Amino acid sequence: MKIEQIYTGCIAHAAYYIENNGEVAIFDPLRDVIPYIEKAKNDNATIKYVFETHFHADFVSGHLDLAQKTGAQIVYGPTAKPEFESIVAVDNQEFKVGDYTVRALHTPGHTMESTTYLIIDENGVNHAIITGDTLFIGDVGRPDLAQHIIPGLTEEILAGYLYDSLRNKIMPLSDDLIVYPNHGAGSACGKNMSKETTDTLGNQKRTNYALDTDLSKKEFIKVVLSGLTPPPAYFPKNVLLNINGYENLDEVLLRGDIAISSSEFEDFIDHKEILILDCRPASEFSEGFIPHSLNIGLESNFAMWVGELIPDLNHKIALVCPEGKEEEALIRLSRIGFDNSIGYLEGGFKAWLKANKEINTIQRISATELSNRLNTEKPLIIDVRKKSEFESEHIENVVNIPLNELENRILEFPKKEAFIIHCAGGYRSMIASSILKRHDITNFVDVIGGMGEISKTNIPLSKFVCPTSML
Repeated sequence: MKIEQIYTGCIAHAAYYIENNGEVAIFDPLRDVIPYIEKAKNDNATIKYVFETHFHADFVSGHLDLAQKTGAQIVYGPTAKPEFESIVAVDNQEFKVGDYTVRALHTPGHTMESTTYLIIDENGVNHAIITGDTLFIGDVGRPDLAQHIIPGLTEEILAGYLYDSLRNKIMPLSDDLIVYPNHGAGSACGKNMSKETTDTLGNQKRTNYALDTDLSKKEFIKVVLSGLTPPPAYFPKNVLLNINGYENLDEVLLRGDIAISSSEFEDFIDHKEILILDCRPASEFSEGFIPHSLNIGLESNFAMWVGELIPDLNHKIALVCPEGKEEEALIRLSRIGFDNSIGYLEGGFKAWLKANKEINTIQRISATELSNRLNTEKPLIIDVRKKSEFESEHIENVVNIPLNELENRILEFPKKEAFIIHCAGGYRSMIASSILKRHDITNFVDVIGGMGEISKTNIPLSKFVCPTSML
């Protein structure tokens, strides 16, 4: 059986490509659909169906653009109410892809329309399940997202539905089925996802806490809802885009593919309606950047942090990119619904320097320098990692302000006393540094390499919870 997982690490997303006898089905595609179309063309095949496991919250799906470009039919599971032409399957409805069969199993819980697709080969043998956010490797989808869309639907009600779906629809299936989830570690759609992106259902029955047969429904609801952090602010907005529709990606890219000269770009520095987003690596950004710009590097979870830190999907964005990465930045922004990029700095930051424009810098120190300072003084240190990372291991007597809370806790940062910030590897602390600079806070230094380098020194580390506020 030909099933290909197409994994996109920056948003921890998995789409699936199935082909047989010249027909193709795509499951949960990203918005940039050309790779799927080219793959089908290489197989001399036609994309017949676009299957959606649910209305996604963490990305804008490519179902509409893919259907428009190929004529494929969009398929949702029971109870879905999309605002565009599609097939809303009934439970156990089957679809033919060549000689393969795709059976829709309604598995509400993550959302009410959540559906798992059972893949049956040409011999009638059950081969795999494409589970969306119903079942991950090591986890299940969080049941607290759809409540923001449907009035009266609580997370407890959804968790109860999820319990029933897992026990009645998923767990009775054969242990040798391959589980193909929609996300892996790093996604905010679950809390305990494995770095592995496939597994057998049998192994998940043995190792996944949510499939423990000893759990009562009441106990399941409690354990599934415990430890959930607030979802990113852009999640409900992405759900609505996936339900109601969105602008064609070709038009979004055309609008954003505008080179802007340094002299024009300079007008954006103090412009309240335009955000300068610098996508260069932390090491480059620290050495020089346009005042008031926000750094979120393309090299890591770019889209996730854009969605987490920029509250308005409609905010106008002017990009500073590594040269040649402009289109990549536009596509990755579009994956989470940020469609209002107005252009990019022509010639990149080198052009800005050549034009002798004003720059800011971020002062950085090595972990060794930090160790030496701790031998003679007791500086204020702020760790911007997630609470769970902090509690796992941290420098003794430091303050934890997670990056996603930084804007709301900006008044906790001293304006005169010097302090030091760090994260796990330097990516998030540089984002934090750019935010602090935007608030005219300059009395700090950043640790190069973060906790990864700190752990190589003799700096004492603790696993006990330390203070979380400086006030």
